Amino acid sequence: MPGSATRLADIAPFHVVELLTRARQLEAEGRDIIHMEIGEPDFPTPAPIVAAAIDALKTGKTLYTQALGLPELRQAISDFYRQRYGVAVPASRIAVTNGASGALNLAFACLTDPGREWLLADPGYPCNRHILRTYEGRPVALAVGPQSNFQPTPAQVAAAWSERTAGLLVASPANPTGTLLSLPEITALADTCRARNGHFLVDEIYHGLTYDCDAPTACAAGDDIWVINSFSKYFQMTGWRLGWMVIPEPFVRDVEKLAQNLVLCPSTPAQYAALAAFTPETIRILEERRAEFRRRRDFLAPALENLGLRVTARPEGAFYLYCDSSALAPDSFTLARDLLEQAGVACTPGLDFGQHAPEKHLRFAYTTDITRLGEAVERLATYFSR
Repeated sequence: MPGSATRLADIAPFHVVELLTRARQLEAEGRDIIHMEIGEPDFPTPAPIVAAAIDALKTGKTLYTQALGLPELRQAISDFYRQRYGVAVPASRIAVTNGASGALNLAFACLTDPGREWLLADPGYPCNRHILRTYEGRPVALAVGPQSNFQPTPAQVAAAWSERTAGLLVASPANPTGTLLSLPEITALADTCRARNGHFLVDEIYHGLTYDCDAPTACAAGDDIWVINSFSKYFQMTGWRLGWMVIPEPFVRDVEKLAQNLVLCPSTPAQYAALAAFTPETIRILEERRAEFRRRRDFLAPALENLGLRVTARPEGAFYLYCDSSALAPDSFTLARDLLEQAGVACTPGLDFGQHAPEKHLRFAYTTDITRLGEAVERLATYFSR
């Protein structure tokens, strides 16, 4: 029997999903597991969004939409940029997508020729490099650490750029670290790419989930920047699989052709549901939940540090704490498995996020209520005191 395509050899499994599978097995055996591994809000989708979806289903709004999404949803996203950020982003440059992952698939399919390189932060979200590899691109890791708040710098990008480089992808807030880029930092990275005739993509899927300041959108740094966002995190619509992308004008038609062929269109009921995401009622609910995420962060960060887990990134956004665990164990992957099996606490090893000191790091997601976080801290304290 013929084998799989050769690109599959470069696409690693998503270790956190495999840990989740083991956690579910333990739960089926009667174990109590505290989940701090998956980047998914524990809140249900806000009721106004659910009600809008039900109304769409009842009224027969289930047919294909335009490939780039409902015109009224694209306009609602455009209005959101104007109201939230004070930035004009025309609806014509916005594509509604099958989640942020669908947006990244379309972007890399549009911009990547076989063998072309993209610069990505390490540590970073693992699926980004694997999606790139699927389109025959080559990820080039930029090792980032506390000295740059786990974000690439213009000097680092310039040093890594070669004649094969197609562009740079960054995330703000970032996964797994929760760190932000300021607007001057985004602008400097954009200028670095422009000077080399390269593309610049910015992942903004955790926008709205920031705690000490509002994250600036890269749309404010130029209309030649690709910006990806999602309804999954701030809007708490993970399973609805809906996101969007702001596309530089010269590439809109190319993305549309790809969307027509690869996905036809995003989920129609999900798009009608998302129209309710921007209403004052929904935003009020989301802002209350953002405040709760901040409470969790402010509880968990010092609690983990008291156990000897150093939070080396400034967690300004998202819902993660990226911790240096090297003072407690030499291998974070083995430690993560032991914490799951012996303490009933599920977290993510650094191995999922790249090759830059992964054995020294664990990621803890504060996507469970504060009472359960307290129980997790107690279990961790018992484990580490043995």
